[in-house]
Amino acid sequence: MNLNYLYSLIVVIVLFLLAYVGVALPGGKTLFGVIIPYLAIITFIVGFCLRVVGWARLPVPFRIPTTCGQQKSLPWIKSANIDNPSTTGGVILRMILEIVFFRSLFRNTKCELKEGDKLSYEWEKWLWMGSLAFHWAFFTVLVRHMRFFLEPVPACLQLLDKLDGFLQIALPGLMLSGAVLLAAVIFLFLRRLWIPHVRYISLASDFFPLFLIMGIAITGILMRYFTKVDIVGIKEFTMGLVTFNFHIPEGVGGLFYTHLFFVSILFAYFPFSKLMHLGGIFMSPTRNLTTNSREKRHANPWNYPVKVHTYQQYEDEFREKMVEAGLPVEKMPEPEPPEEPVAPEEPEDSEEKE
Repeated sequence: MNLNYLYSLIVVIVLFLLAYVGVALPGGKTLFGVIIPYLAIITFIVGFCLRVVGWARLPVPFRIPTTCGQQKSLPWIKSANIDNPSTTGGVILRMILEIVFFRSLFRNTKCELKEGDKLSYEWEKWLWMGSLAFHWAFFTVLVRHMRFFLEPVPACLQLLDKLDGFLQIALPGLMLSGAVLLAAVIFLFLRRLWIPHVRYISLASDFFPLFLIMGIAITGILMRYFTKVDIVGIKEFTMGLVTFNFHIPEGVGGLFYTHLFFVSILFAYFPFSKLMHLGGIFMSPTRNLTTNSREKRHANPWNYPVKVHTYQQYEDEFREKMVEAGLPVEKMPEPEPPEEPVAPEEPEDSEEKE
Protein backbone atom coordinates (compact mmCIF):
# COMPACT_ATOMS: atom_id res chain seq x y z
CA MET A 1 0.00 0.00 0.00
CA ASN A 2 1.41 3.36 -1.05
CA LEU A 3 1.07 5.74 1.91
CA ASN A 4 2.90 8.66 0.33
CA TYR A 5 -0.36 10.56 0.07
CA LEU A 6 -0.66 10.55 3.88
CA TYR A 7 2.67 12.35 4.25
CA SER A 8 1.59 15.04 1.79
CA LEU A 9 -1.81 15.38 3.48
CA ILE A 10 -0.18 15.79 6.88
CA VAL A 11 2.14 18.49 5.52
CA VAL A 12 -0.79 20.44 4.04
CA ILE A 13 -2.75 20.16 7.30
CA VAL A 14 0.26 21.46 9.22
CA LEU A 15 0.58 24.37 6.78
CA PHE A 16 -3.11 25.15 7.28
CA LEU A 17 -2.78 25.20 11.06
CA LEU A 18 0.42 27.21 10.84
CA ALA A 19 -1.28 29.97 8.86
CA TYR A 20 -4.63 29.86 10.64
CA VAL A 21 -3.07 30.10 14.08
CA GLY A 22 -0.10 32.25 13.06
CA VAL A 23 -2.19 35.22 11.91
CA ALA A 24 -3.57 35.56 15.44
CA LEU A 25 -0.08 36.18 16.83
CA PRO A 26 1.50 39.66 16.94
CA GLY A 27 2.86 40.47 13.48
CA GLY A 28 1.23 37.37 12.01
CA LYS A 29 -0.87 39.26 9.48
CA THR A 30 2.17 41.13 8.20
CA LEU A 31 4.14 37.91 7.96
CA PHE A 32 1.48 35.86 6.15
CA GLY A 33 -0.03 38.76 4.25
CA VAL A 34 3.03 40.68 3.05
CA ILE A 35 6.41 39.04 3.68
CA ILE A 36 5.64 35.47 2.65
CA PRO A 37 3.73 36.43 -0.55
CA TYR A 38 6.62 38.67 -1.67
CA LEU A 39 9.18 35.94 -0.97
CA ALA A 40 7.03 33.42 -2.84
CA ILE A 41 6.72 35.63 -5.92
CA ILE A 42 10.46 36.33 -5.96
CA THR A 43 11.22 32.61 -5.59
CA PHE A 44 8.79 31.77 -8.38
CA ILE A 45 10.18 34.32 -10.84
CA VAL A 46 13.86 33.60 -10.15
CA GLY A 47 13.41 29.83 -10.02
CA PHE A 48 11.27 29.76 -13.16
CA CYS A 49 13.78 31.84 -15.12
CA LEU A 50 16.75 29.77 -13.94
CA ARG A 51 15.07 26.51 -14.94
CA VAL A 52 14.12 27.81 -18.39
CA VAL A 53 17.56 29.34 -19.00
CA GLY A 54 19.17 26.08 -17.90
CA TRP A 55 17.09 24.12 -20.38
CA ALA A 56 17.80 26.65 -23.12
CA ARG A 57 21.55 26.27 -22.64
CA LEU A 58 21.50 22.49 -23.05
CA PRO A 59 22.89 21.43 -26.43
CA VAL A 60 20.36 19.85 -28.78
CA PRO A 61 22.41 19.19 -31.92
CA PHE A 62 20.09 16.69 -33.58
CA ARG A 63 16.43 16.56 -34.52
CA ILE A 64 14.71 14.34 -31.95
CA PRO A 65 11.00 15.27 -32.08
CA THR A 66 8.39 12.68 -31.26
CA THR A 67 6.78 11.58 -34.50
CA CYS A 68 3.43 9.90 -35.06
CA GLY A 69 3.13 10.04 -38.83
CA GLN A 70 4.84 9.99 -42.20
CA GLN A 71 7.81 12.32 -42.57
CA LYS A 72 7.98 14.55 -45.63
CA SER A 73 9.90 12.74 -48.35
CA LEU A 74 8.85 12.16 -51.96
CA PRO A 75 6.20 14.41 -53.52
CA TRP A 76 3.67 11.61 -54.12
CA ILE A 77 3.85 10.35 -50.52
CA LYS A 78 1.44 12.19 -48.22
CA SER A 79 3.15 13.46 -45.06
CA ALA A 80 1.71 14.21 -41.62
CA ASN A 81 2.12 17.99 -41.34
CA ILE A 82 1.13 18.09 -37.65
CA ASP A 83 2.38 14.80 -36.22
CA ASN A 84 5.62 15.01 -38.19
CA PRO A 85 6.03 18.71 -39.07
CA SER A 86 8.73 19.74 -41.49
CA THR A 87 8.01 23.49 -41.36
CA THR A 88 7.92 26.10 -38.61
CA GLY A 89 4.20 26.62 -39.20
CA GLY A 90 3.56 22.94 -38.60
CA VAL A 91 5.54 23.07 -35.35
CA ILE A 92 3.56 26.11 -34.14
CA LEU A 93 0.25 24.40 -34.92
CA ARG A 94 1.41 21.25 -33.18
CA MET A 95 2.47 23.23 -30.09
CA ILE A 96 -0.88 25.08 -29.94
CA LEU A 97 -2.84 21.84 -30.11
CA GLU A 98 -0.57 20.29 -27.48
CA ILE A 99 -0.70 23.19 -25.03
CA VAL A 100 -4.36 24.14 -25.39
CA PHE A 101 -6.03 20.79 -26.10
CA PHE A 102 -3.48 18.18 -24.87
CA ARG A 103 -3.49 16.45 -28.24
CA SER A 104 -0.95 13.77 -27.33
CA LEU A 105 -2.87 12.90 -24.17
CA PHE A 106 -6.10 12.77 -26.20
CA ARG A 107 -4.54 10.00 -28.31
CA ASN A 108 -3.23 8.13 -25.27
CA THR A 109 -4.29 4.53 -24.74
CA LYS A 110 -4.00 2.08 -21.88
CA CYS A 111 -3.55 -1.66 -22.09
CA GLU A 112 -4.70 -4.38 -19.74
CA LEU A 113 -5.09 -8.14 -19.69
CA LYS A 114 -8.61 -9.47 -20.08
CA GLU A 115 -9.89 -13.04 -20.11
CA GLY A 116 -6.59 -14.48 -19.02
CA ASP A 117 -3.87 -13.63 -21.50
CA LYS A 118 -5.82 -11.40 -23.90
CA LEU A 119 -4.23 -7.95 -24.22
CA SER A 120 -6.77 -5.17 -24.70
CA TYR A 121 -6.15 -1.53 -25.63
CA GLU A 122 -8.55 1.20 -24.58
CA TRP A 123 -8.71 4.94 -25.17
CA GLU A 124 -7.93 6.68 -21.86
CA LYS A 125 -10.48 9.45 -22.36
CA TRP A 126 -11.15 10.11 -18.68
CA LEU A 127 -7.58 11.13 -17.98
CA TRP A 128 -7.66 13.50 -20.93
CA MET A 129 -10.98 15.02 -19.86
CA GLY A 130 -9.91 15.37 -16.23
CA SER A 131 -6.58 16.95 -17.11
CA LEU A 132 -8.18 19.32 -19.60
CA ALA A 133 -10.84 20.39 -17.09
CA PHE A 134 -8.24 20.87 -14.37
CA HIS A 135 -5.86 23.02 -16.42
CA TRP A 136 -8.58 25.13 -18.05
CA ALA A 137 -10.30 25.72 -14.72
CA PHE A 138 -7.03 26.56 -12.99
CA PHE A 139 -6.12 29.01 -15.75
CA THR A 140 -9.58 30.61 -15.58
CA VAL A 141 -9.39 31.01 -11.80
CA LEU A 142 -5.91 32.52 -12.04
CA VAL A 143 -6.90 35.02 -14.74
CA ARG A 144 -10.17 35.85 -13.02
CA HIS A 145 -8.30 36.75 -9.81
CA MET A 146 -6.34 39.38 -11.72
CA ARG A 147 -9.27 41.74 -11.11
CA PHE A 148 -8.07 42.10 -7.53
CA PHE A 149 -4.73 43.50 -8.71
CA LEU A 150 -5.93 45.92 -11.42
CA GLU A 151 -7.85 49.16 -11.16
CA PRO A 152 -9.84 49.80 -13.24
CA VAL A 153 -10.66 46.20 -14.07
CA PRO A 154 -10.21 45.54 -17.82
CA ALA A 155 -13.32 44.77 -19.82
CA CYS A 156 -11.99 41.33 -20.80
CA LEU A 157 -11.77 40.31 -17.14
CA GLN A 158 -15.27 41.57 -16.48
CA LEU A 159 -16.52 39.54 -19.44
CA LEU A 160 -14.69 36.44 -18.20
CA ASP A 161 -16.22 36.93 -14.76
CA LYS A 162 -19.73 37.09 -16.28
CA LEU A 163 -19.18 34.03 -18.46
CA ASP A 164 -17.80 32.04 -15.52
CA GLY A 165 -20.86 32.83 -13.37
CA PHE A 166 -23.54 32.81 -16.04
CA LEU A 167 -25.63 30.17 -14.23
CA GLN A 168 -26.54 32.65 -11.45
CA ILE A 169 -27.02 29.84 -8.94
CA ALA A 170 -27.25 31.04 -5.31
CA LEU A 171 -26.04 34.40 -4.07
CA PRO A 172 -23.31 35.26 -4.81
CA GLY A 173 -23.43 33.47 -8.15
CA LEU A 174 -21.70 30.14 -8.56
CA MET A 175 -18.37 30.36 -10.40
CA LEU A 176 -18.02 27.28 -12.54
CA SER A 177 -14.22 27.43 -12.68
CA GLY A 178 -13.89 27.02 -8.91
CA ALA A 179 -16.27 24.05 -8.78
CA VAL A 180 -14.68 22.38 -11.82
CA LEU A 181 -11.19 22.93 -10.40
CA LEU A 182 -12.07 21.22 -7.13
CA ALA A 183 -13.84 18.33 -8.88
CA ALA A 184 -10.98 17.84 -11.35
CA VAL A 185 -8.22 17.84 -8.73
CA ILE A 186 -10.19 15.34 -6.62
CA PHE A 187 -10.55 13.14 -9.71
CA LEU A 188 -6.80 13.25 -10.40
CA PHE A 189 -6.11 12.38 -6.76
CA LEU A 190 -8.57 9.44 -6.71
CA ARG A 191 -7.15 8.17 -10.00
CA ARG A 192 -3.71 7.93 -8.40
CA LEU A 193 -5.18 5.88 -5.58
CA TRP A 194 -7.54 3.73 -7.64
CA ILE A 195 -5.25 2.50 -10.44
CA PRO A 196 -2.70 0.06 -8.93
CA HIS A 197 0.27 0.75 -11.23
CA VAL A 198 -0.24 4.52 -10.98
CA ARG A 199 -0.48 4.27 -7.20
CA TYR A 200 2.71 2.22 -7.13
CA ILE A 201 4.82 4.86 -8.91
CA SER A 202 3.26 7.87 -7.15
CA LEU A 203 5.54 9.80 -4.81
CA ALA A 204 4.77 12.23 -2.03
CA SER A 205 5.82 15.01 -4.40
CA ASP A 206 3.00 13.92 -6.74
CA PHE A 207 0.33 14.18 -4.06
CA PHE A 208 1.55 17.38 -2.38
CA PRO A 209 0.53 19.84 -5.15
CA LEU A 210 -2.84 18.08 -5.48
CA PHE A 211 -3.61 18.55 -1.78
CA LEU A 212 -2.27 22.10 -1.93
CA ILE A 213 -4.58 22.99 -4.83
CA MET A 214 -7.44 21.28 -3.00
CA GLY A 215 -6.75 23.54 -0.04
CA ILE A 216 -6.70 26.61 -2.28
CA ALA A 217 -10.00 25.66 -3.92
CA ILE A 218 -11.74 24.71 -0.67
CA THR A 219 -10.68 27.85 1.21
CA GLY A 220 -11.68 29.99 -1.76
CA ILE A 221 -15.12 28.37 -1.96
CA LEU A 222 -15.61 28.76 1.80
CA MET A 223 -14.76 32.46 1.65
CA ARG A 224 -17.06 33.11 -1.29
CA TYR A 225 -20.16 31.15 -0.33
CA PHE A 226 -20.06 30.59 3.43
CA THR A 227 -17.93 32.96 5.54
CA LYS A 228 -18.48 35.96 3.18
CA VAL A 229 -15.24 37.94 3.57
CA ASP A 230 -14.97 41.67 2.93
CA ILE A 231 -14.24 41.91 -0.81
CA VAL A 232 -13.60 45.66 -0.64
CA GLY A 233 -11.02 45.22 2.10
CA ILE A 234 -9.31 42.42 0.18
CA LYS A 235 -9.24 44.62 -2.93
CA GLU A 236 -7.52 47.38 -0.95
CA PHE A 237 -5.08 44.83 0.45
CA THR A 238 -4.13 43.38 -2.95
CA MET A 239 -3.78 46.81 -4.52
CA GLY A 240 -1.47 47.70 -1.65
CA LEU A 241 0.71 44.72 -2.51
CA VAL A 242 0.93 45.84 -6.13
CA THR A 243 1.70 49.49 -5.31
CA PHE A 244 3.94 48.68 -2.30
CA ASN A 245 1.57 50.68 -0.13
CA PHE A 246 0.80 47.96 2.37
CA HIS A 247 -2.59 47.99 4.03
CA ILE A 248 -3.68 45.22 6.38
CA PRO A 249 -7.50 45.04 6.23
CA GLU A 250 -9.59 44.79 9.36
CA GLY A 251 -12.25 42.14 9.78
CA VAL A 252 -10.59 39.61 7.45
CA GLY A 253 -10.31 36.29 9.25
CA GLY A 254 -7.65 33.63 9.24
CA LEU A 255 -9.28 31.76 6.36
CA PHE A 256 -8.20 34.45 3.88
CA TYR A 257 -4.60 34.37 5.11
CA THR A 258 -4.64 30.58 4.93
CA HIS A 259 -5.84 30.81 1.35
CA LEU A 260 -3.10 33.33 0.56
CA PHE A 261 -0.51 31.18 2.35
CA PHE A 262 -1.46 28.12 0.28
CA VAL A 263 -1.14 30.17 -2.91
CA SER A 264 2.27 31.45 -1.79
CA ILE A 265 3.51 27.94 -1.01
CA LEU A 266 2.33 26.77 -4.43
CA PHE A 267 4.15 29.60 -6.19
CA ALA A 268 7.36 29.00 -4.22
CA TYR A 269 7.18 25.23 -4.77
CA PHE A 270 6.40 25.55 -8.47
CA PRO A 271 9.92 25.94 -9.99
CA PHE A 272 11.29 22.95 -8.07
CA SER A 273 8.54 20.46 -8.90
CA LYS A 274 6.97 18.61 -11.79
CA LEU A 275 4.66 21.59 -12.22
CA MET A 276 7.48 23.14 -14.26
CA HIS A 277 6.10 21.30 -17.26
CA LEU A 278 4.36 24.65 -17.78
CA GLY A 279 7.68 26.04 -19.03
CA GLY A 280 9.20 22.75 -20.08
CA ILE A 281 6.66 22.10 -22.82
CA PHE A 282 7.97 25.14 -24.70
CA MET A 283 11.60 23.99 -24.34
CA SER A 284 11.08 20.31 -25.18
CA PRO A 285 13.02 19.31 -28.33
CA THR A 286 10.56 16.45 -28.80
CA ARG A 287 7.90 19.06 -29.58
CA ASN A 288 9.49 22.31 -30.78
CA LEU A 289 11.73 21.01 -33.58
CA THR A 290 10.98 20.33 -37.23
CA THR A 291 11.62 16.92 -38.74
CA ASN A 292 13.48 17.93 -41.89
CA SER A 293 16.43 15.61 -41.49
CA ARG A 294 15.83 14.26 -45.01
CA GLU A 295 16.03 17.74 -46.50
CA LYS A 296 18.88 19.17 -44.44
CA ARG A 297 21.91 17.65 -42.80
CA HIS A 298 22.18 18.66 -39.15
CA ALA A 299 25.76 18.55 -37.89
CA ASN A 300 26.63 18.76 -34.23
CA PRO A 301 28.07 22.29 -33.72
CA TRP A 302 29.56 21.30 -30.35
CA ASN A 303 31.87 18.64 -31.82
CA TYR A 304 35.55 19.24 -31.17
CA PRO A 305 38.66 17.39 -32.40
CA VAL A 306 39.13 14.18 -30.47
CA LYS A 307 42.23 12.01 -30.64
CA VAL A 308 41.01 8.56 -31.57
CA HIS A 309 42.69 5.17 -31.67
CA THR A 310 41.31 3.31 -34.68
CA TYR A 311 40.96 -0.42 -34.91
CA GLN A 312 43.63 -0.51 -37.60
CA GLN A 313 46.06 1.16 -35.23
CA TYR A 314 45.01 -1.20 -32.47
CA GLU A 315 45.59 -4.23 -34.66
CA ASP A 316 48.97 -2.93 -35.85
CA GLU A 317 49.98 -2.61 -32.22
CA PHE A 318 48.79 -6.01 -30.98
CA ARG A 319 48.70 -8.14 -34.18
CA GLU A 320 51.33 -10.66 -33.11
CA LYS A 321 49.72 -11.18 -29.71
CA MET A 322 46.27 -11.54 -31.28
CA VAL A 323 47.57 -14.21 -33.66
CA GLU A 324 49.21 -16.06 -30.80
CA ALA A 325 45.93 -15.95 -28.87
CA GLY A 326 43.99 -17.28 -31.89
CA LEU A 327 42.01 -14.08 -32.46
CA PRO A 328 41.04 -13.20 -36.05
CA VAL A 329 42.91 -10.33 -37.64
CA GLU A 330 42.28 -8.45 -40.84
CA LYS A 331 45.92 -8.58 -41.87
CA MET A 332 48.25 -11.43 -41.07
CA PRO A 333 51.70 -10.49 -39.89
CA GLU A 334 54.34 -10.62 -42.58
CA PRO A 335 56.65 -13.62 -42.28
CA GLU A 336 60.14 -12.82 -41.19
CA PRO A 337 62.72 -13.13 -43.99
CA PRO A 338 64.99 -16.17 -43.73
CA GLU A 339 68.40 -15.51 -42.29
CA GLU A 340 71.27 -15.64 -44.82
CA PRO A 341 73.78 -18.43 -44.13
CA VAL A 342 77.03 -17.19 -42.71
CA ALA A 343 80.13 -18.60 -44.37
CA PRO A 344 82.51 -20.32 -41.94
CA GLU A 345 85.68 -18.45 -41.24
CA GLU A 346 88.79 -19.91 -42.84
CA PRO A 347 91.62 -20.79 -40.46
CA GLU A 348 94.43 -18.34 -40.58
CA ASP A 349 97.77 -19.56 -41.98
CA SER A 350 100.43 -19.85 -39.33
CA GLU A 351 103.04 -18.49 -41.74
CA GLU A 352 100.98 -15.36 -42.32
CA LYS A 353 100.79 -14.89 -38.61
CA GLU A 354 104.57 -15.00 -38.44
